[in-house]
Amino acid sequence: MSIATNLTHLHERIAIATRRAGRDPASVRLVAVSKTKPAEAVEEAARAGQRLFGENYVQEFIAKAQEVREPVEWHFIGALQSNKVRQIAGLVTLIHSVDRLSLAQEIERQWAKLNAICDILIQVNIAGEATKSGTTAEELLTLIREVALLPHLRVRGLMTMPPFFDDPEGARPYFRELKRLVGIVAAESIPGVSMDELSMGMSGDFEAAIEEGATLVRIGTSLFGEREYHR
Repeated sequence: MSIATNLTHLHERIAIATRRAGRDPASVRLVAVSKTKPAEAVEEAARAGQRLFGENYVQEFIAKAQEVREPVEWHFIGALQSNKVRQIAGLVTLIHSVDRLSLAQEIERQWAKLNAICDILIQVNIAGEATKSGTTAEELLTLIREVALLPHLRVRGLMTMPPFFDDPEGARPYFRELKRLVGIVAAESIPGVSMDELSMGMSGDFEAAIEEGATLVRIGTSLFGEREYHR
């Protein structure tokens, strides 16, 4: 099937999931995960109406962003090394994967040079998996309080990546826990911090994520097809 057809089907599934949860379909945005996919695939999706794209690898993103001519918005969703922040400064509208103060401080430095504000999400490793990035639930409030003091950063919400399950119901408790943490952070009313965005859910489990409160779902395979190996 074409990317346009896949996109139509995804929007139908998102609409069904939001209605099932008593939510407005407009409250969920699809982030098209375009890692390992060529600029042509991004442009094809953009021509079909997709505007929001998420990239995981800095070097690949920089090259692709220069090739794409369609009007798109970029999010950075992968693990980010502090020494590569400079390369994406000003090119992305949201970084989903801030998990430590040192990274936030480097984002602050680079966006300060642009006299601009960077919107970020704090990544939480709810399952405590050694192979995944993210702060712990216990350290979350401390980290957010520290990040909130950085004038060129704006915390907009949280992100998580649950363990992989064949059954999407397996991921649901992790989505539910992120929603609970959003409530805890919001109740603190930390200046400059909002909990408007929950980035959670991918091709295999995004409907469960939507039912648990996701506002950003990161979908690659169901839109673009099977992933090619990253060089």
